[in-house]
Amino acid sequence: MRDNILKTIDQSTNKKVKTIRTIVLVTIASLIMSINIKTFVHSGGLLPGGITGLSLLVQRIFIRFFNLTLPYSLINIILNAIPAIIGFKMISKRFTFYSVLMIVMNSLLVDVIPAYTITSDPLLVALFGGLLNGIAIVIALYGNASSGGTDFIAVYLNRRFNISSWNIILIFNSAILLTSGMLFGFKASLYSIIFQFVSTQTISTFHKSNQKVTMLIITNHADAIEDDILNTTHHGITKFVGEGVYDKAPRAMLYTVVSADEVNTVADIVHMHDPHAFINVLRSTSVKGKFYQKPLD
Repeated sequence: MRDNILKTIDQSTNKKVKTIRTIVLVTIASLIMSINIKTFVHSGGLLPGGITGLSLLVQRIFIRFFNLTLPYSLINIILNAIPAIIGFKMISKRFTFYSVLMIVMNSLLVDVIPAYTITSDPLLVALFGGLLNGIAIVIALYGNASSGGTDFIAVYLNRRFNISSWNIILIFNSAILLTSGMLFGFKASLYSIIFQFVSTQTISTFHKSNQKVTMLIITNHADAIEDDILNTTHHGITKFVGEGVYDKAPRAMLYTVVSADEVNTVADIVHMHDPHAFINVLRSTSVKGKFYQKPLD
């Protein structure tokens, strides 16, 4: 009885800590993205791609052709409605809730924060603006949220097909940017593609849960290690039994594929049971078949 009560208290505490962590990360990500829009994006007349870029494009179309200034927050929230519904039904209710929170916070902050020009150099604007945009999205993803829009699509494709889908989103964003180029000139549009490319590569580099790696573990304590890895990561493991060539002693090799952010966890488990184990970590460019992914709830 006492153990059940303590377990319930621990689960409640962990849930509160997780919620606070997510809110803090979403707030930081929203602030970075909003500042980026009102500095680098504004200075270079860029479009950051996705629903954010589409919102700015719609806003500029109304200003240019109808002499009417629509609030960015209104456009952004309306355009994010459909992707949010997709996220709610196909990804996670919690993930969608905090993504919507970030959309609302980012939309309101963009309307409130004054525009400021840091540099007028279009290449610097594209490079550093793209870097900040990617960092903001990575921070949100670490909090199990997103900036909305095409991020919902990217996360869904990753979880459904085990692929890194950010380059697919880059192609979609490039189409939006080229449309903008036909309306407002290709110079800013081409720099916007550089902006989006830098943002995409930043996400691919730092968001490690999208990356898969193969771990080959040679050990004398395979049974204990495989049980702990399976219980901790829930990833499948295959064991090969062989012989060490140098000392002719029996050896076991464990083969498993994990997310890149789980490598240190697995290595710690291995060395806890066998300090002399040999581990080879290989990058997996593609994984076909079933691969366990932690739920976003």
